Amino acid sequence: MPKIIPARMTAQLDGDFVVFLIGMRVNKWWKFWAWLPVARAMPKMLIELAKRPELGLLHARSVFGLRNFLVIQYWRSFEQLHAYATDGSLEHLPAWRDFNRRIASNGDVGIWHETYLVKDGGHESVYNNMPLWGLAAAGALVPAEGSRKSAKGRLRQTDGADLVVG
Repeated sequence: MPKIIPARMTAQLDGDFVVFLIGMRVNKWWKFWAWLPVARAMPKMLIELAKRPELGLLHARSVFGLRNFLVIQYWRSFEQLHAYATDGSLEHLPAWRDFNRRIASNGDVGIWHETYLVKDGGHESVYNNMPLWGLAAAGALVPAEGSRKSAKGRLRQTDGADLVVG
């Protein structure tokens, strides 16, 4: 069980970065031969990326639901994310081509992604009584004190004294 940090903390990640959400939805659960290869492809990519930090992935966390699977990823840059996605010698592009060959738009399994380019200082977060999570796992976990006490402070808009507690 992950260690709970009994304090109010925030994430520190300097410089620009990318938040990439990628997911799969099982539309026809009985067609396991359609969705199972898609579900098996992502762990291979995550293992590859964990072994090769120079590719740019900072952190990833998988979230599972009944029909939906989501991976939250933090990347150092969009250029590195795009280079990974388009390099035929790595896991992603062959899996993407296989999906399009076997499934494409037949409705059996859905896939999606969203990409967010975050400029330096354009993010804020707070974690209280949580294990290491999210952006803090991609960067550094620091106390939400001083100027980091409030959301506006974490966004460098105030000195943090505007914290509203109630």
